[in-house]
Amino acid sequence: MTFEAGAAGGIVDLMVGLPPVPGDMTWRDTLRPLLKDEESLGGFQHPASYMFKNLPSERFADDPPRAVLEAMDHFGVAHALIGLHPDDGVSVRAIREHPDRFSGAISVDPNAGMEGVRALRHAVEELGAKAAAAMPTGVIPQRAVDEPQWYPLYAACIDLGVPFMPCMGVPGPRIPFAAQHVMGLDRVCYEFPELVIITRHGCEPWEDLMVKLMLKWPNLHYSTSAFAPKYYPQAIVDYANTRGADKVLYAGYFPMGLSYEQIFGQMPGVGFRDHVWPKFLRENAQRIFGF
Repeated sequence: MTFEAGAAGGIVDLMVGLPPVPGDMTWRDTLRPLLKDEESLGGFQHPASYMFKNLPSERFADDPPRAVLEAMDHFGVAHALIGLHPDDGVSVRAIREHPDRFSGAISVDPNAGMEGVRALRHAVEELGAKAAAAMPTGVIPQRAVDEPQWYPLYAACIDLGVPFMPCMGVPGPRIPFAAQHVMGLDRVCYEFPELVIITRHGCEPWEDLMVKLMLKWPNLHYSTSAFAPKYYPQAIVDYANTRGADKVLYAGYFPMGLSYEQIFGQMPGVGFRDHVWPKFLRENAQRIFGF
């Protein structure tokens, strides 16, 4: 089965951004306390501009939901997991007006204590959030996933029935990486065997270890966000083709750093076997999230 045949039933993209209005650089304000080098503080147009050279033209839009829906329709993306930001109104409106096309992932902060747990519960129960997302190197102070400050959030995810989606691996922004070492997932899976985890952002350079951990822990999964398909780690492709067809899920990075033209232009070159494509593009996400 080719990529095109696997995509025929519609693609589920587990990382799509609603583009801000032109010129919005809010990301820099969020990360500013962690940034030290001059380019990151003032010159970069993207948190990892040294990696993402040709930023998509769609990364800003006056009507974000409409712009993203038009791109999704053009490339056969049936459903997208977007960042849910209760305070901005745009993401809430997009999900409420297009529940068949958008679902939300709420960012969680382990340093917020019970306030963070209550915010997660509100997002799931009142706003329909489908996942708890996190960047362990981006919270202040940074917290590795096996630090106890995360544990109330893990218990809440289990109670609410939503997966935890942490960025893992060396981060793109020029900030310390230790908090995103995949080794920490071993302790989390041990202490919380019911917690469904789907990693984001590649897990490099520990992708081989990530495969070992997925073999070990049944509720641990991997998504391909922020990686152009030609850079998918070979260890992950090999794992999906053998014992991991149910563990690897498609996530893009549109329009933050990758265009759909780039993603789907390269996708046919990924060496997935026939049985992997529909699981990777759609079925695994449908099973886990109930889309």
